[in-house]
Amino acid sequence: MQSGKRNGEDFTTGQLAKQTGLTLRTLRYYDQIGLLKPSGYGPSSQRLYNRTDVIKLQKIQTLKHIGLSLNDIKKIVEDSRIQEQDLRSSLSMQREILLQKAADLQFVLKAIHEAMVKLMPAREEDVDWKALTELIHAVHIEKDWVEQYRTANRLQTRIELYDQCGVNEQGWHRWFFEQLESSPNLKVLELGCGDGTLWAKNANRIPESWKITLSDLSPGMLEEARTHLRDATGCIRFMIADVQSIPFHDEEFDMVIANHMLYHVPDIPRALSEIYRVMKPNAYFYASAMSRAHLREIEEIAQAFDPEIKVLDPIMERFELDHGHELLAKEFTDVKTVRYEDHLIVNDVRLLINYMTSTPMNARSKLSGAKLKSFVSFLQNKLNLEGSIRITSDSGFFRARKSVLAGNVT
Repeated sequence: MQSGKRNGEDFTTGQLAKQTGLTLRTLRYYDQIGLLKPSGYGPSSQRLYNRTDVIKLQKIQTLKHIGLSLNDIKKIVEDSRIQEQDLRSSLSMQREILLQKAADLQFVLKAIHEAMVKLMPAREEDVDWKALTELIHAVHIEKDWVEQYRTANRLQTRIELYDQCGVNEQGWHRWFFEQLESSPNLKVLELGCGDGTLWAKNANRIPESWKITLSDLSPGMLEEARTHLRDATGCIRFMIADVQSIPFHDEEFDMVIANHMLYHVPDIPRALSEIYRVMKPNAYFYASAMSRAHLREIEEIAQAFDPEIKVLDPIMERFELDHGHELLAKEFTDVKTVRYEDHLIVNDVRLLINYMTSTPMNARSKLSGAKLKSFVSFLQNKLNLEGSIRITSDSGFFRARKSVLAGNVT
């Protein structure tokens, strides 16, 4: 712990307590359990907290508000693999988790309201007790918010690699949007829209005559999308939907989009059948994916260091550019593959390690302690020798059409 002269921007325990409304006892307890230790000490061992400590304290209080225990919060704060790089990303992450929590609470409130309606009869023997058991089930379902936080953070980490190292300055979302059908008065459905990034990044391009439905299985993601798109043009609605059972009538949409999501679907043939069903005759379906070559150098680098390390999730192979055409051709006609021209140039070891340890595979557990330090040296030596590390980025999409013969021809 550092001591001595500080920069004048630090807070004493008393000043920090006054500014934040927390008690001295709380701050001292956080120090005692190692949750928030001061960055330095002044005269007479006076605790001093700097800007980084204040950011950490803000995060601690938000995670506490979500309902996490201090032990769980400590794991998040101490885990170097899920440290945000700046205040903006930290706040963005907390906002996403709070939105998901709010959506879950709304779900429980809805279940309570429905139970109240069903329990309306005055006589106990007439009560629909099934409604009460359904309510118990709704309240019992509780997310692991520690894992939610970690998962969302790791997704941001993977996006950072593309944003910082991709050579195509246009960016995937702007490019992909340009490839879509642009006729006026289209009725559009996106499946698995996530936080609505595709539309947020193209908000100034959305035709006002389009009627857009954004769907996702996650209420939290839909709420995030709603927030991102509150100022967007066009008619946009949001709906919880499972691609394997799409809650719309036959032949309802002029265009359907599945942006990097089909490989997550348990029953892809069933999903494609449902997509086909809700499309109008002659409508187009756009499904993006990656090829097997995508990021292959990352796996090769990791295994050159330790053959047991796995980085890339094999789930991507369930629907990829190399064979997705065959799956689509069973339902659709005029299936065309379009590739996005890009690759990554990595000059920062940190970005590469963060990506590797953010995937669901075993790199996170394999690379820790002395082994992680050794791997950092291994990567830095490679970077020093080669100047930069080139990574293949091979993604694109399929455009498929629903035959006009599929509808009722008059």
